[in-house]
Amino acid sequence: MLCLVWGMQQIALKAAAPDISPLLQIALRSGIAATLVGTLMLARREKVSLADGTWRPGLVVGFLFALEFLLLGEGLRRTSAGHAVVFLYTGPIFAALGLHWKLPAEKLEPLQWAGIALAFCGIAVTFLWRGVGASSTGAAPELLGDMLCVAAGAAWGATTVVVRGSRLSNASATQTLLYQLVCAFVLLLAAAAVLGQLSFNPTPMAWGGLVFQSVIVSFASFLVWFSLLRRYLASRLGVFSFMAPLFGIVLGAWLLNEKVEQRFLAGAALVLAGILLVSGYGWLKQAARTLSGKRGTVQ
Repeated sequence: MLCLVWGMQQIALKAAAPDISPLLQIALRSGIAATLVGTLMLARREKVSLADGTWRPGLVVGFLFALEFLLLGEGLRRTSAGHAVVFLYTGPIFAALGLHWKLPAEKLEPLQWAGIALAFCGIAVTFLWRGVGASSTGAAPELLGDMLCVAAGAAWGATTVVVRGSRLSNASATQTLLYQLVCAFVLLLAAAAVLGQLSFNPTPMAWGGLVFQSVIVSFASFLVWFSLLRRYLASRLGVFSFMAPLFGIVLGAWLLNEKVEQRFLAGAALVLAGILLVSGYGWLKQAARTLSGKRGTVQ
């Protein structure tokens, strides 16, 4: 269900784009979600203390979070929602690379390096195989949009590295999320003003998308995810994350009538396989051990 929600968010942003720009949608949803998170923290009597030193990395992850969605919002103006969700989910690949050099406990195994190679081959396929058998009209904006979404994935990965390698690793999930949402609201609203994207046509689609993005995506889904992380192994949960891009591709084709090109499907398959190998390495290793144990018992 979470992967379905996360795969749907790019679809909702794209669908409401004629009435409210993706950038303004993300800015407003961040402000609304920040208010909801702050209210929840007050109800739980949680306090944000500046004395613990988390505000410094908090500002850094807030900036990276805002940068991620600035790049995603601009990318969605130029490419399809299906492309956006696949390229955004290269984030775990960039996070794995950063953590490999940042934390000794996060060293990559050979199979994970193979996954990274597969993912980048997939990106290369979608970029280099562009225009084969089709007109190149509009290819340049779509290429730029795809590149912006990959850059958004890199910003997401950098956010993970900062959280894991700083005092935020011991902070509450709500506090970390609050830093991200507040910074995103302030910075993205300013960016929308500078880029002339403050227009808002109050249609049912615009309001519905804003409610979905604010309450379901930015507030409820993240809190549910953090709750799951406290109960289950991260490696077992992480392997499911590759389903979000799959949902995004299917929903984009179904709800937005987006054309799914052959070269994009080929590249996306490689990217998703890479994400599975990197994020699901622990799960795959445990599954292999279990299978080996069963064979030994039978023999």
